[in-house]
This record gives sequence, C-alpha cells and structure tokens, in this order.
Amino acid sequence: MVFRSKFVATMFAARQFINHGHIKVNGRKVNISSYQLKIGDTIEVKEASKQLAHVLESSQLPERDVPDYIEADHGKMTAKFIRVPGLADVPFAVQMEPHLIVEFYSR
Repeated sequence: MVFRSKFVATMFAARQFINHGHIKVNGRKVNISSYQLKIGDTIEVKEASKQLAHVLESSQLPERDVPDYIEADHGKMTAKFIRVPGLADVPFAVQMEPHLIVEFYSR
C-alpha cells in the first residue's frame, strides 16, 4: 500500500520505510511491513518523515499512477484503503493464471 500510494519509489524501499517506523495506520505507528489493512484504514507518513527527500521525489514520479482502490492525498501524505483489489487490478510482470497454480499444488 505504501508503494502503490507513491510514498516511496520501490517495494524494497516501502518495506524499509515501514520497518523504520515512518508509517502510521489509523494514527498508530506500524513497523511490520506485512500488516493486514482492512477496508477504510488510513495510512499516513509520520510528521517528521514528510519532508524526507526520497518521499517528496517519489510522489512526483510519472512512471506509475495510484490505483483506484486507494485514495491518496500527497499534500497531507495520507492514503485510504477503499476496497480489496482484484487480480486484474494488480500489475504483474507476467500473465497470471491462478487456476494453473491451484492445479499444480493440488497434486
């Protein structure tokens, strides 16, 4: 969610950003990058971290857009989780065929 909201440039940077305590979920500090969000949860960058150079640069990157299942406000550095994304909403480098994965592991 931190990466998709364009608060950082890469997924690896998002994991580190969360682990270092720069993110709050619903006003509470979270430092676990696998934290499960619920619909309606709001994430925000901590006040002290909003002026970090890589955070400001990442929100201006033109190469990707914020998906429609996230409402992001880069002025306040907040994002709201609107709905659970479907398989078609998440960009993969390859074409995903989940039925083949299920078939493989059902053996």
